[in-house]
Amino acid sequence: MSLIKSAATISGLTLVSRITGVIRDMLIARYFGASAATDAFYVAFRLPNILRRLFAEGAFQQAFVPMLSDVRENATPERCARFIDHVFTVLGLAVLGASVLGVLVAPVLVWLIASGLAENPEAFDLASALTRFMFPYIAFMSLVALAASILNTLKHFAIPAATPVLLNISFIGFTVFAAPYLDEPIWALAAAVIVGGVLQLGTQVLALARLGVIIRPRGVRESFADDGVKRVMKLMVPALFGVGVAQLSIIINTNIASHLGHGAVTWLNYADRLMEFPTALLGTALGTVLLPGLSAAYAKSDDVRYNRLLDHGLRLVMLVGVPASIGLWLTADALVAFLFQGQNFTPADVAKTGAAVVGYAVGLIGLIALKIVAPAFYARKDIRTPVKVAFLSLVVVQLVNLVAVPLFSHAGLALSVGLGSCVNAATLLVLLRRRGIYSPLSGWGRYLLRVLAGSAVMGAALWFGQRGLDWSTMTWTVRAAGVLGMVAAAALLYFAVISLFGWRLSDIRPKD
Repeated sequence: MSLIKSAATISGLTLVSRITGVIRDMLIARYFGASAATDAFYVAFRLPNILRRLFAEGAFQQAFVPMLSDVRENATPERCARFIDHVFTVLGLAVLGASVLGVLVAPVLVWLIASGLAENPEAFDLASALTRFMFPYIAFMSLVALAASILNTLKHFAIPAATPVLLNISFIGFTVFAAPYLDEPIWALAAAVIVGGVLQLGTQVLALARLGVIIRPRGVRESFADDGVKRVMKLMVPALFGVGVAQLSIIINTNIASHLGHGAVTWLNYADRLMEFPTALLGTALGTVLLPGLSAAYAKSDDVRYNRLLDHGLRLVMLVGVPASIGLWLTADALVAFLFQGQNFTPADVAKTGAAVVGYAVGLIGLIALKIVAPAFYARKDIRTPVKVAFLSLVVVQLVNLVAVPLFSHAGLALSVGLGSCVNAATLLVLLRRRGIYSPLSGWGRYLLRVLAGSAVMGAALWFGQRGLDWSTMTWTVRAAGVLGMVAAAALLYFAVISLFGWRLSDIRPKD
């Protein structure tokens, strides 16, 4: 399957996931609003998610996928099966221990990530209780990450891309059918997290079974003695530092947000959900497809294919990332009002969330590009370089916070993340060029000119089209029609302009 087709498959299924995710957030926003209880929930949910990204989807996948590609290329199927079983055994023990520890020290973790909640003892106690209940989610999702890595390496991208829909469905079901009947409705969301984790893991295990991959636990000593497992663990050490830097930045920013008043954590969460549309539809989709492809090309010493895959990935980043950044900036209030405004999510909440969306949009191109350039290093088993650059981005984020937070409050936190991602991605790209790993293919100058021209015309149309409009005062149906029509018109205008300037679909097709 080609890069475009694979990415399109993942993007299409990710779009379904994001649509159900928006429905979920629309319901949660209307039912719960932005309050101390929602802040407590999102803090509690963020804790296992941070560890999930750190150990499972982050450092683990970065180390495991290249090793699995090597084993599949150079060893027998029996050896590959044993390697997978051994990794499963070690990973299972690690996440079980992490889950138990997280339950025991939940209040300490809540204080570390959101000490501002301590100013409201009820919110702090609620966050601690929710953390204890939801922390085992990391065990489910770590095993999901293992299964997804195997499926992606086998070029079966659909199931891993589709399973997040199950978590969203769980949220929707518990919000509608359980929350109204609970004395503390916020606990319905906690239950949805656990049920969603079970559903995702079960789906992935069944998908592997249909492919003949049955994962079994092995002996602990045998598993730790496996040379492949040792190599994965060795690669994970620097990767943990790299991913840990990004998660440390999230922890610091969440802690700062917890001191900015009730609702700040929730506003940033909803803004982040909006940013997941372009980052997941393009960045995550391409990164998921690129890492196995780049790893395989590197294992075969196929430098030409390696360079071609990376180049086409970057072209897609520019094609979608630039207009998406401008579009989100100019339609922030409209999108937030359309998606989240309701009885408990007020126009004031819309304005606060919209400001955070603008902050993120400034650095959207960096957030997307980072998911492309970082795998270029991971595929070569070079984890150290992204780690060093990640430390640089952490410093940039916190330096920006010193200026941006006093000026823009919670929106300054979003701005710092976006700018830090831009520095991170740009630095990695420069290093790829200087080391001779990546050489741009011909036609980049004309390509960028078309993208910038189309984005400028689209941006001007969005700005003029919204003058004098107050989206928060409209009925929901009017907002829905207006926003959907505006977004569709902007997309059509953008592609019409770049086509007039000579852009063709063949410009982004890999030339095998």
